[in-house]
Amino acid sequence: MKVLVPVKRVVDYNVKVRVKSDNTGVDIANVKMSMNPFDEIAVEEAVRLKEKGVATEVIAVSCGVQQCQETLRTAMAIGADRAILVQTDEELQPLAVAKLLKALVDKEQPGLVILGKQAIDDDCNQTGQMLAALADLPQATFASKVEVEAASGASAKGQAKVTREVDGGLETLEVSLPAVVTTDLRLNEPRYVTLPNIMKAKKKQLDTVKPEDLGVDVKPRLKTLKVTEPAKRGAGVKVPDVATLVQKLKTEAKVI
Repeated sequence: MKVLVPVKRVVDYNVKVRVKSDNTGVDIANVKMSMNPFDEIAVEEAVRLKEKGVATEVIAVSCGVQQCQETLRTAMAIGADRAILVQTDEELQPLAVAKLLKALVDKEQPGLVILGKQAIDDDCNQTGQMLAALADLPQATFASKVEVEAASGASAKGQAKVTREVDGGLETLEVSLPAVVTTDLRLNEPRYVTLPNIMKAKKKQLDTVKPEDLGVDVKPRLKTLKVTEPAKRGAGVKVPDVATLVQKLKTEAKVI
């Protein structure tokens, strides 16, 4: 069974982002970039499935600029067998990424697509759901535990049990494969990437394709009007008594 793992190149979570002076977006010049943490968890889970003998091949996929090759090399250092880069300089939005992934799903025919539930840069939380809809596949989102049973016969279909956290506790979903699963933070803890594995990753296959090769239009459909930093928090003040506190909450804060 093949496992397809989409990964995204984002600003490292330890970096404090800055808004551009013209408010058109976030300044990423000379900023450390890394793999989206949720996607890193997805790669780790796919590699664990391969180590259990459930999966036979793990394919990492990334969509974006040429520098995304570094992110794919990291995925292969974790344990992915090969990688595919859909290279484009266009601004990619969730729908465009989902269409690109759908084209790759049609081409590679994976038994499972596992990806992060959201990216830490735009927090859209849309790509996995859109991919499931476009490819007409079962989906299980926000997975905190994944158990996969591969098909035993030629005509049999595998199944996956996915445990997810909900407001009332835990919910377990059973989906038939192929399926789309999005990962939550509690699914696992990604392994440390060692230097020998980094060197091995350089020898692994990394293919590059263009969106037009897949017959997908990635033209943006949404336009960012303005990006601003959140308002700075005001300094705290001391009040002499409860009556003054209540008055300030009513007249100044206007919360009661």
